Amino acid sequence: MTKKLLLTLLIICISVPAFAYNATPGKGITIKPARATWTTGYFHAMIIEKGLRELGYDVKKSKELPVALFFKTVALGDVDYWPNGWFPLYDNYLEKEANAISAVGYVLKKQALQGYVIDRKHAELLNITSLEDFKRPEVRKAFDKDGDGKADLTGAPHGWENVKVINTHLKEYGLGKHVKQINAAYEASMAANIAAYKSGEPIFYYTWTPSWTIYKLVPGEDVVWLNVPFNIPLTGSKDELELMHLEEVQGAVTSPIDMGFSVADIRVVANNKFLQKNPAAKKFLELFTIDLADLSAQYTKLMEGEKSQKDINRHADEWIKNNQKLWNSWLDQARHAAK
Repeated sequence: MTKKLLLTLLIICISVPAFAYNATPGKGITIKPARATWTTGYFHAMIIEKGLRELGYDVKKSKELPVALFFKTVALGDVDYWPNGWFPLYDNYLEKEANAISAVGYVLKKQALQGYVIDRKHAELLNITSLEDFKRPEVRKAFDKDGDGKADLTGAPHGWENVKVINTHLKEYGLGKHVKQINAAYEASMAANIAAYKSGEPIFYYTWTPSWTIYKLVPGEDVVWLNVPFNIPLTGSKDELELMHLEEVQGAVTSPIDMGFSVADIRVVANNKFLQKNPAAKKFLELFTIDLADLSAQYTKLMEGEKSQKDINRHADEWIKNNQKLWNSWLDQARHAAK
């Protein structure tokens, strides 16, 4: 054998590991995902499922689970992951199950807002800038829909962690005698608010971003974000307190504004054993992120009637096509992680 041939064979042997990796490391493995009950969580959940399928995993139909039930379910291993974790709002759930579950990656980092909103017309008419103003009889009366003497606040539905947070706010701000939280189905309640707004009636509700409500009732145009009397950090930390006191929030009634909720991270929450056994899936979940502008654009499509599962599947395909280079890099990194 010539020296030239030996050198060629040596180069081939050295080079093969650089590009020979398993394109479908998940082949033969079944993943059991879950997703949130709010429709604005479906889009990025669908994109994540498509990525895992490209890695070869058999991804089952997502179970739709409310917050508290999800954390119990994933800790038990009955589902593998859920891409709708809001932190620090859900920190207590994560801490309780720290040995069984973890937050992975960032769908959105420090971009998710929450707070209290009223229509702009009545904010200006009644000079309302804070929840504190609901202690004034004329304000309370204007927002009292059922005549019980309390302003009606469209809050979070039963089963959401924010039901407790909002009730804590009402108690700590001394608003228990002035404001009542309504915990009905959120989309139906907000549809009623939108109809009331179009009729010129006052509306008062809790909402968040990214959310379809923001694109139906636009902060600064139709509605305004209100201050809370003072911020109450869930974790008691100074850092969280700073994330509740914000400058230049679009549609805020003042700047700065005390939102009552910290700017949140949206993260994937997954079972630890699942992550350990599936390094390719773990890497993909760590890398996945999406621009707030892309989420906003998709939510607008939802509100224009493109809300079927088929529509959302198409939206996800379009997003992948528009971000193909980034998408391919995530998949490649996930494949290499499986070595």
